[in-house]
Amino acid sequence: MVRSLKSLRISRPDRSSSIDYNEYILTPLEYLRLFITALLADMLVAYTFYQSRRVLLVTLPLCLLYPFSCRKALCEKRRQQLLTEFKESLAILSSFLSAGYSTENAFRASIGELEHLFSPDAMIVREFEQIVHGMSLHTPVEELLADFAYRSGLEDVANFAEVFTVAKKNGGQLVKIIAHTASVIRDKVQISEEILTMNAAKRYEQRVMNLVPFLIILYMNFSSPEFFRTLYTTVLGRITMTLCLLLYVLSVWLAGRIMDIEV
Repeated sequence: MVRSLKSLRISRPDRSSSIDYNEYILTPLEYLRLFITALLADMLVAYTFYQSRRVLLVTLPLCLLYPFSCRKALCEKRRQQLLTEFKESLAILSSFLSAGYSTENAFRASIGELEHLFSPDAMIVREFEQIVHGMSLHTPVEELLADFAYRSGLEDVANFAEVFTVAKKNGGQLVKIIAHTASVIRDKVQISEEILTMNAAKRYEQRVMNLVPFLIILYMNFSSPEFFRTLYTTVLGRITMTLCLLLYVLSVWLAGRIMDIEV
């Protein structure tokens, strides 16, 4: 559905101010933070499973590439934050429309409420400001919403944009339709948030369990170094530790997939 809105994208002089939420550009600070995280993890793995500086140096390029592999997750996190903000904006927008505000005035009045609710730099505030600016240039609000839906990559935003367009073109009860659509979207987002809340404890337990193998191996290395010596000094031991590392990575990946519940 989001792709079907591609034809409704518009060209405006201030197009450069539009954010494509399907792409994520790392800031230098974010890159540095992720690189340091990867480097510490690499040092932990190299020592725990191999006790080898050579392994650390060989895998160092992976630390340089790791921040780029995180862009998809960071992009999805940003979209989820945008969806949360969009959910709240629908309630505010619907209240102003129900109070008799015109479409442009409802969007304009919603900006102040959203600034108090989030911050002046919030993503939804910038999007509403852009919509108001576009309407002041006599750009149809349907095209502005369709453009926002396409850039956001969110199905709920695309659904709202499509319902808004159909309701306005057909001259239906715009306020009631928008209020109903907003209610459905808010319920869906709320269910997703409740699932995340319910799984928060399990996610925390998963992170703790991810550290358990390292803690066990490190404890054995410090308390009984002779017990694991053959695993670090023989070819068969190296192969065994490599297989254990691969099984560990697989288990972490499966645990992440199990905890990833979509609504």
